Amino acid sequence: MFDFVSFIPRAVVQSIPLLYGSTGEIITQKSGNLNLGIPGVMYVGAISGVIASFFYERSAGGNVNSFVAILLPMLACLIGSLLMGLLYCFLTVTLRANQNVTGLAMTTFGIGFGNFFGGSLIKLTGADVPNIALSATSACFSRSLPFAGRLGAVGKIFFSYGFLAYLAIVIALAAAFILKKTRTGLELRAVGENPATADAAGINITAYKYVATCIGCMIAGLGGLYYVMDYACGIWSNDAFGDRGWLAIALVIFTIWRPDVGVLASILFGGLYILYLFIPTGMNLSVKELYKMLPYVVTIIVLIITSMRRKRENQPPQSLGLSYFREDR
Repeated sequence: MFDFVSFIPRAVVQSIPLLYGSTGEIITQKSGNLNLGIPGVMYVGAISGVIASFFYERSAGGNVNSFVAILLPMLACLIGSLLMGLLYCFLTVTLRANQNVTGLAMTTFGIGFGNFFGGSLIKLTGADVPNIALSATSACFSRSLPFAGRLGAVGKIFFSYGFLAYLAIVIALAAAFILKKTRTGLELRAVGENPATADAAGINITAYKYVATCIGCMIAGLGGLYYVMDYACGIWSNDAFGDRGWLAIALVIFTIWRPDVGVLASILFGGLYILYLFIPTGMNLSVKELYKMLPYVVTIIVLIITSMRRKRENQPPQSLGLSYFREDR
């Protein structure tokens, strides 16, 4: 029998980094910026939080304050991700560099940055295994609601997660509301659809692109922090993220640029990502690899369907990936 009570919480935990990454990228793409550097941003956000947590745990010894243990890594994560967003905007908005090349370069840079500092911290610990264990900080991040254990299966499915999981859902729903129901969201969507018209209407194109991209990077960075502090139980290992950053970008297409849809879609992706662990395949590794392809196959199918339907609301922002030259207006 398929164990849904065990499968669903695992799928939700797997989905949270994807939800953070996709929500941040949707906000970024709504401004017309195509940031393929999300995997690198998540990596930098994660290692920034790890650095802050590492030195705090060392200085505090065994007496770790829960509030400080959460605050310092989150601030470091947000600052590191913000700097990555500013770098991307400076290159693509101010200098008008190619967005695809810039994003891919930032992914390479972010992974190298994380591996360099992660490796340096591992050497400081002098451990025999190539990883860092931040168990005290992880316990603060992964602490579930106190009544979850008394509710049985319901508690395990809905209330057994750390606060960053619920924060991801709140951010996604808030982003959807702002994009659909507020003047700021309307102006942001106008910048992404037709920056020349938005500029003629008095909207500051540069400011919107900078703010949306930086906020998007900060949200995506929290996904990297969640992966290390909650999902991986405070264990940092170089090159441990896998393809989650790219899955977050694929999720943007799957959700048709709607953050609220991303809440359930990310859980679906998370479930597909770990499905091979719950379906008996024996020693046939090729079958397992086929199951791992499912999220990407589903994304391709959705992309084909939405392209055939050709509804404007299901298409990406019209100026996505294009630099804006005001003198051409």
